[in-house]
Amino acid sequence: MKGKWISHLAQVNKELVLIFSIVASAALVNFFVEGQRLVLTFYNLPTLFAVYYFGRTRAVQAAVATILFVTWVNVMHPSLFNHGPIPAEDLLGWSDLAIWAGFLVIFAYATGTLHEHSQQRMRELRETYFGVLQILSQMISNDKFTQNHSYRVSIYATQIALELGLREDQIEDVRAAALLHDVGKLEISREVLYKAARLTDDEMKEIRTHVERGVEMLSPVGGSLRRVLPIILAHHDKFDGSGYHPTKAEQIPVEAMVISVADVYDSLVSDRPYRKGLSPFEARDTIVKASGTDFDPRIVNAFEAAFRKQRLEVPEVLV
Repeated sequence: MKGKWISHLAQVNKELVLIFSIVASAALVNFFVEGQRLVLTFYNLPTLFAVYYFGRTRAVQAAVATILFVTWVNVMHPSLFNHGPIPAEDLLGWSDLAIWAGFLVIFAYATGTLHEHSQQRMRELRETYFGVLQILSQMISNDKFTQNHSYRVSIYATQIALELGLREDQIEDVRAAALLHDVGKLEISREVLYKAARLTDDEMKEIRTHVERGVEMLSPVGGSLRRVLPIILAHHDKFDGSGYHPTKAEQIPVEAMVISVADVYDSLVSDRPYRKGLSPFEARDTIVKASGTDFDPRIVNAFEAAFRKQRLEVPEVLV
């Protein structure tokens, strides 16, 4: 619920800024600009803003609203455009206004269309990006005990992040990091990873190196994927500093703490060579008990909320 309110508030704020930009344009016209034809350029700002944030439809709506506003001002309060006597040839005529209005609508439609096409291409690239990550995650978890583990963790972590009210870019990073959080295990011995007996101290040390190995494997990759490296590096760090690295809670990325909860939850409910998986409710209780020690209480609260709303369920084929 909190995340939805934040999203709604962000949308309202964008609308308010759009309205304010129109008013600010009028203020600039009234107090700082003397040339009447020049002032019309200031009224392009709301349309530019609408193109960037809302796309073609809202851009055209903003253009029409701006045209109506300018027309109303020109009819009802022509003095607002003037600081003093202006020669007749410099007065703002209806032909000037019509030309500007037509240009503004065409500009809004054209740039809005280009923006939407660009956004569509970005969505397609993002889908391809996550598709490749999912394929890679399947390569990591290719045995009967950990099959689909990274994908399930990505589902759980995304739902927790949504409940926590993280930004869209943070949620994307959570999803990407969750899919890749175990990539370093590709360099760990299969015998150690799937050993049924208790691990020796040396074997446990080798398991712990998968975090650093994963970061090393992904370091050459550029772009937005580099943002997930600190998340992968810290996803086994604990709230009280007793994890893989002695890191203070405030220094652990919130995205890493989200993945930590999701990772442990999936591990608890999944069968392993050495034990049977817990029920979802038993796993939930285990995580709640570790709130404030292993896990950030804020993340645990978000996890509980997502669990209560049954948003941590996955298709049977992934179980």
